[in-house]
Amino acid sequence: MVVEIALSFSAVLTLLCSYRAIKGPDNEDRVVALDAISTNVIALAILYAISTQRKVFVNVSLMLAITGFTATAASAIYLRDGELIK
Repeated sequence: MVVEIALSFSAVLTLLCSYRAIKGPDNEDRVVALDAISTNVIALAILYAISTQRKVFVNVSLMLAITGFTATAASAIYLRDGELIK
């Protein structure tokens, strides 16, 4: 019961963050919204793993976390410097 409520709450938060990613006034707001979306997707994968008792979704969430962190770091460097590789 609690896991299903958390799943729906995280899905709603993902939709709200996607609105900010589309309509954000600045690129920095869009990067923060995309980072929040990746965090919510990781939470969705973990909650789904808990509700279905499938351990493979834990591995999926770990890979999503690594990818999300790398993308956020690369986006921050690009926004700060204007280029990724000097």
